[in-house]
Amino acid sequence: MSNRLLDWGIDLGGTKCECVVLEGDEVLLRHRIPTERAGGYDHMIGQIAKLVAECADKLGQRPALIGMGTPGARDPQTGLMKNCNTTELNGKPFKEDLERRLGVPVLIANDANCFALAETHLGAVRQHHPDAKVVFGIIMGTGVGSGIVINGRILNGHHGIAGEWGHNVLSPDGPECYCGKRGCVETFISGPALEAWYEAKAKRHLPLAKIVAATAHDHVAKLTIDRLHLLFGQALANVVNILDPDVIVIGGGVGNVQSLYSVGRETILPFLFNPRFATPIIAPTLGDSAGVFGAALLARGEFQDALLS
Repeated sequence: MSNRLLDWGIDLGGTKCECVVLEGDEVLLRHRIPTERAGGYDHMIGQIAKLVAECADKLGQRPALIGMGTPGARDPQTGLMKNCNTTELNGKPFKEDLERRLGVPVLIANDANCFALAETHLGAVRQHHPDAKVVFGIIMGTGVGSGIVINGRILNGHHGIAGEWGHNVLSPDGPECYCGKRGCVETFISGPALEAWYEAKAKRHLPLAKIVAATAHDHVAKLTIDRLHLLFGQALANVVNILDPDVIVIGGGVGNVQSLYSVGRETILPFLFNPRFATPIIAPTLGDSAGVFGAALLARGEFQDALLS
């Protein structure tokens, strides 16, 4: 097996660290271990090294290159991590420290970029809209993020923040965001934000799935989802006005709210600089695996220049 060309990808999350090894489209191995972020930055690097070692033992082959999806971005100018909700990474030379520990080159991309890349080349876009040139991939879950793929390549941007839709400000008087601003998209339509708004009005807590299920008989639940539709449309229209993508893919737990694909898309048009809105909005096919598959694609020969700047 040592002569086989394999693509290694790792998705680093706040609770788990997952590795996938691909040969073409075939999954040879998937393995995950806890991130254990409470142990600090050096310990997390140790966990990644442990994950790589365990996978190498199973395959009988060490990686020549690893693609890595991270919950933040690497600043192209300084080489330091920033905007990570796994805050232990912020301000750290993560790529260099990881390469030193693993002894192999590492290519890093934001996890939402990895999601968009995977759905473009392995998932929903390839299946339903293979001719799409511009893909906007959204993750709406604990946070709100996105990735932009143009002609098959991730758009990274001059500051490394292309696609950071979740931190556009919808209202400067809105809730405080961890990024230091107020009223970011993430503070309105992420899963925790929706649950918090419902709880403030209903005086009880419900997880988002139960809020959605209760809309037929719970007035506050209906208001919560109606508000999601409106703010989703307002926020996404700003992106469409600038980027005008060929297709939009929605991932994350909030993306499971099915009415986003019907009622939600109808709320885009009033904010759009166009008399009609015809862009397909589709669900992902790779589920929560998309990020790690996108990371593996970073390590593939044809995608090693996958980061457009």
